Amino acid sequence: MANTFKQISNDAMPTSSGTPLVLYTVPSSTTTVGLALYLCNMHTTSVTVSVQLTSSTAGSNPNTNSNVYLLKDVSLPVGATINALPNKITMQTTDDILIDCSVSGKIDASFSVMEIT
Repeated sequence: MANTFKQISNDAMPTSSGTPLVLYTVPSSTTTVGLALYLCNMHTTSVTVSVQLTSSTAGSNPNTNSNVYLLKDVSLPVGATINALPNKITMQTTDDILIDCSVSGKIDASFSVMEIT
């Protein structure tokens, strides 16, 4: 198994406020460990930001994974940066990380991952 470190970024998230934009999708035949997800407010006023993990993969428990919020409507002051992942998360093939903001195109996002193939 190969471990590959990657950094995924987008400087204008989301395209439309209220419509979460996919920042990252786990490739086929891959498990991903999310290491850090930095979000920076580039707007001239405070914004609210949300981060979703979408997953329909079967877990090791009797339930199928669900879509969940990692952050929900968190206020981010002007120029502030937060790490939305204070701990690592494990993601499976086709799982997504989506970003939403109260104002279109005002979040810079940087996601550090390790892909295991």
